[in-house]
Amino acid sequence: MNDDEDFTPKLGKIGARDGKKVIRYGGRIVAAARLAGRTTGVVARRFDGSRIGRGASMGRLLSSRDRLAGFRARRAVVKTRLVRLAGKGTGTARAHLRYIQRDGVTREGAPGVLYGRNTDAADGKEFLERSSGDRHQFRFIVSAEDAAEYPDLKPYIRRLMAQAEHDLGTKLDWVAVDHFNTDNPHTHIMLRGVDETGENLVIAREYIAHGFRERAAELATLDLGPRTDQEIEARLRHDVEQERLTAIDRRLLRRMDADRTVTAADNDPFPQSVAAGRLRKLGNLGLAENLGHGRWQLADGIEDTLRQMGERGDIIRTMQRELTARRLDQQRPERVVETDLAQPLVGKLLTRGFSDEHRDRHYLMIDGVDGRVHYVDIGRSDAAEPLVEGATVRVTSRSAGVRAVDRTVIEVAAANEGRYSVDLHLRQDPRATQAFAESHVRRLEALRRGRAGIERDPDGSWRIADDHLERVTAHETRQLRDRPVAVETVSSMPIEKLATFEAATWLDRDAASADRLAIRDAGFGSEVRTALASRQAWLVEQDLADSDQAGRVRLRANALLLLQRRELAGAGASLGRDLGKSYVEARGGDRIEGTIARRVDLQSGRFALVEKSYEFTLVPWKPVLEQQLGKSGSGLLRGDGINWQFGRGRAGPEIS
Repeated sequence: MNDDEDFTPKLGKIGARDGKKVIRYGGRIVAAARLAGRTTGVVARRFDGSRIGRGASMGRLLSSRDRLAGFRARRAVVKTRLVRLAGKGTGTARAHLRYIQRDGVTREGAPGVLYGRNTDAADGKEFLERSSGDRHQFRFIVSAEDAAEYPDLKPYIRRLMAQAEHDLGTKLDWVAVDHFNTDNPHTHIMLRGVDETGENLVIAREYIAHGFRERAAELATLDLGPRTDQEIEARLRHDVEQERLTAIDRRLLRRMDADRTVTAADNDPFPQSVAAGRLRKLGNLGLAENLGHGRWQLADGIEDTLRQMGERGDIIRTMQRELTARRLDQQRPERVVETDLAQPLVGKLLTRGFSDEHRDRHYLMIDGVDGRVHYVDIGRSDAAEPLVEGATVRVTSRSAGVRAVDRTVIEVAAANEGRYSVDLHLRQDPRATQAFAESHVRRLEALRRGRAGIERDPDGSWRIADDHLERVTAHETRQLRDRPVAVETVSSMPIEKLATFEAATWLDRDAASADRLAIRDAGFGSEVRTALASRQAWLVEQDLADSDQAGRVRLRANALLLLQRRELAGAGASLGRDLGKSYVEARGGDRIEGTIARRVDLQSGRFALVEKSYEFTLVPWKPVLEQQLGKSGSGLLRGDGINWQFGRGRAGPEIS
């Protein structure tokens, strides 16, 4: 028989019969398991990306071991932050290096020392050069329990990073600085986002969440030994009365039933007494209710409430430490508050610091004119310009919401098939000025940079979505989280020097205001009252104010303008000597032309230095001029400002 003649080909996949796919035994098991999942309600774990990257298996293993570790092992906290560098260069990395190497972080109060795998004095500049092309960077804060017992943290950190290299299967390029300026010594680590082959380093979320922390705790336990019974009992007794989330609370929450009830019952008498004591403390705080017979019902949201209480405790300790350093700790306790800024706050800046080093959030401590010391969370580090300690500042809260400019954009776009441009705006509203329409473009550009989903076409027009206001609201909410307040320096000069200073000071502007500050005779308020009395006497001597029979002092109508002109004349003379040019006073109605050279900060306010070939002038500053420095501009000086036009032919954008 000829096999070739009997061969009849059939179409289909390899392993199929009669063109049909053969389902093997393993496939049948998988299909049955999926079907069983649908009928029993058991759903397989959905893909969430946590296992993508290096160290996924080890991270998963370490996380399961964590649940069985108990109280015996030493504890460690590792905070991780992924920073995108693409498009930003090394600017953010350079700023972070400066921060972690700042003064006062060592045990001796000296600047931080950068070190690496094989050196105790790493070169930060070389690290930045190696990182210049990296897409991202990892930043860690490692704080081991009882880290103060280490005479030197460098060996501990090097072993931790060596273990991470083994777990991740690649060499790591990193630098670190140890900090001893807080109650818990810790280490800042900067890790390049590339592996040993130069490819992007992707670390699995499982390892970031569990691996680093468990390895840090494991090494601390090996170095310092397991916690003894006495140490564990002392820690638990200490935690019983704490007004923050503790390990005892987490254990109670794990034991809580569906009705949020829990008991202190335990086979071991000591854990039972600790749990009972903690439940009584939570009851006193209003976070647990005694149902009788040893049963307690925990309040809804107890975790968040305890975390917030812990954060407030940290704030109080921070304020007390700063006040003690400035010998202000003898002040009455009611002077120290955490403010919500329901009203604008004016006061002397005591210090600026980190409220959250990991998320780059800052706080200010301000001795207010209301006689109290305020703690203010100002958000990210770039939320406020550099501030000088001792300067007088004004802090106001920001609000998140839709602005009138956003509604105008919607109206113009609705009439023009969902598009907005300056031409369309002016065509729809002939009364609008070019400068007014340009302000809407600047708003849209800010929304685009803020990733609010706003798109601009090549012809300069903007596509406005139907849900534009919802996108604006989401953008404003994000901005409010990062920049909750606006901080303004009203005077960098010590308050006592303002008494006879020839300028329109903030004391004068407040005296002329219908809504004057409430100044109490306590703290910085006492200093302001003394300076204000001396200032008023000087103003009367200068014929800039009048005093009635009751001793009340009122500024004359043109007093602020005269004081501003005096300061501008003095500043102009000083700047003229430096520039080798003549100062020309700008008056209302004058046409201003020249190069926007720089900003000049005076007691009367901020001014722009407009420079020409042989002369210069000073005019009121606007924040939008920051982007026009070094450019030529012109405009007409009016009482409310200048309508600037920029460009060589003065036909560029107009800014009011």
